[in-house]
Amino acid sequence: MRAHRVRRGLAVAATALATAATATGATAGAAPQDPPATTDVRLITFNDLHGNLEPPTGSSGQIELDDGRTVDAGGAAYLATHLQRLRDEVPNSLVFSTGDSVGASPVNSALFHDEPTVDFLNSQDVRGHVVGNHEFDEGYQELQRLQTGGCHPQDGCEFRDSFAGADFPYLGANVTFEDGGAPALLPFTVQVSGGVPIGVIGATLQDLPDVVSPEAVRGLRFGDEVEAIDRTSDALERFGVKAQVVLLHQGDEADGGGPNSCQVTPGGPASRIAEQVSPQVDAVFSAHSHQQYTCTATDPAGDPRPLVQGASYGRLLSVLDLRVDRDTREVVRESSTARNEVVTRDVEPDAETAALVEEARAKAAPIANRAVGTATGDLLKTPAPSGESGLGSVIADAQLAATRDTGAQLALTNPGGVRADLPHASSPAGEGDGVITYGEAFAVQPFGNTMQTMTLTGAQLRDVLEQQWSPEGENVLQVSAGLHYEYSRSAPIGSKVSGLTLDGAPVDPAAPYRVAVNNFLAGGGDGFSGFTEGTDVAGGPVDLDALLGYLAEHPDVVPPAPDRITAKD
Repeated sequence: MRAHRVRRGLAVAATALATAATATGATAGAAPQDPPATTDVRLITFNDLHGNLEPPTGSSGQIELDDGRTVDAGGAAYLATHLQRLRDEVPNSLVFSTGDSVGASPVNSALFHDEPTVDFLNSQDVRGHVVGNHEFDEGYQELQRLQTGGCHPQDGCEFRDSFAGADFPYLGANVTFEDGGAPALLPFTVQVSGGVPIGVIGATLQDLPDVVSPEAVRGLRFGDEVEAIDRTSDALERFGVKAQVVLLHQGDEADGGGPNSCQVTPGGPASRIAEQVSPQVDAVFSAHSHQQYTCTATDPAGDPRPLVQGASYGRLLSVLDLRVDRDTREVVRESSTARNEVVTRDVEPDAETAALVEEARAKAAPIANRAVGTATGDLLKTPAPSGESGLGSVIADAQLAATRDTGAQLALTNPGGVRADLPHASSPAGEGDGVITYGEAFAVQPFGNTMQTMTLTGAQLRDVLEQQWSPEGENVLQVSAGLHYEYSRSAPIGSKVSGLTLDGAPVDPAAPYRVAVNNFLAGGGDGFSGFTEGTDVAGGPVDLDALLGYLAEHPDVVPPAPDRITAKD
C-alpha cells in the first residue's frame, strides 16, 4: 500500500472520529458548540487530457473567452498550479477526471504507454476517473495494467524502472463482461469530504464500441448510460450517500461561446442523459466532445442541476461548489454553483510537475525530435466548409501511396483520426520553418491503426459516403486525390451525394474499386458499417508509417486546396 493511500485512510478515520466527538459533545475546557448546518465541498474535474503534459500548440492550446478573444491555455505544470489554488480556496476539495486522460497522446507520453500521464494524475491526488473510449485504445488488459501497475508485457518499463499504476479507481457503471454480465469496472467511488460522503458515479458512452477498434473491447458490453447511473444511484441511496454526482464520458456539441456559455446543440446526448437520470443525482460532469459549456439541466423531478464540460487537453478546469446539509447529507442545490476556469499560462508552473514533464520530454527527445519531412505551409486539421481539411487530404494521399501495392485506387480516412495540426514553424528541434519532426507526425497519427485495402462496388462506395450523415450529425471522411464528389446539405439523409468521380471518370455502381482505409473504419468504426461489406481484404502498413513514408518521398509538401469535396445548400 502506497504512503498517500495510507494517508487517505487515516484522513477518513480522522473525519469519522471527529464526527463522533462532535456528536457526543466531547470537548475539553470549552462549552459545546453547535456545528454549522451545512458544509462546503468543492469538486474539480478535467476531461480529455489525452496525455498533453506539455502545453498544447496551435488552436489546441487556446480557449475562446466570452468576448470572443482567445487566450493560451493548458500544460500540466500550469494545470497543477491552478488546481492547488482552487484547493487552497476551499479546504474540502476533491479532484476527478472525466475520461480520456490517456490515448491519442503526444509522443512524450505515448512512447511510454502513457505512464507519465498516470504519474501526473497520481501527483494531483485524483480520486476517481471514469473510463473514456481512449482508455481502451490498447484493450482492457492494458487498462487493467494502468490501474494495478507492472511493466508493459511487450515493451517493459521504458519510462522508469517500475510502474506502480494508478492511485485512483477507474469507473464504469455501464461496463460489464459479455459472459455472465459481471461488472468489468467499479461503478462508483465514495469520498468523504467536510464530514459528508460524496458519491461519484462513472458512466461512459454506450456506443463506445463504435469509436474504438473491435478487438480493443472484445468480451465487454457497454450498457445504457441512464439505466446504469440510476441503478448505481439507488445503491448509493441505500448506503445513505445522498450527495451524488456523475462523471459522464459523453458530451454535447457547442456552437461557440465562452467557457461558461451554454450554446449547445439542442437534444445532445449529454443533455438527454442529464435530464433523464435519477433526481438523486445533483450534477453531471461531461466529456468526449471536447466542448466548453456550463449548462443547467432539469431533472425528472423538475429541479435544476449543473451540466458542465471543460474543453480538452487540460485547458479548462470544471469547478462545482456544493453546499451539503450536515443532517440530511443532501446537496442544497440552490446554494451550489458550477463554472469552468481557464488554465492560463500566466502563473508560476508547479515545479514538481515541470520536472516530470521535462523527464518525459528528455527521454522521448532522441526519437521525437528527429526530422521526418518538410512542408511549405501550415497543414491543419481544421475543415473547410465542405468538411475537407488540408492535413486530412495529405494523410489520405499518404495512405493511398502506401497501399498501391495492394491495388488501392483511393483512400478514405476518418477526421477523428487526425489528432493535431502540423504548423509550419513549430519544430521543437529548431531546424527551421517547415521542418516536421517524428513527434509532430506522431501527434497527428497516434493510434497505430493498420491499413487495409478492400474491394467495394461503386454502389457500396457511394453508400459509405452517404453514411457520413446521420440524425446525430455530420462526419465527413477525408479523401485522397483523384476522388471528387459533391453533396447537398438540404437533401434527405441517404440521398446527399452526387457527381462521384475517380480520376475524372464517373464511378460505375457495378464496377469493383479497391479502397484503402484504416482497420478502425474497416471494422465499421464511427458508424461506417458499409466498410464491413468489403471483400478481398489485404493488410498494409501502420497509418503513421504511411505518413512518414509519404513525407520522406515528398519534401516540401504543399498544403492542398480543399477542392475534392463540394458542399451545396
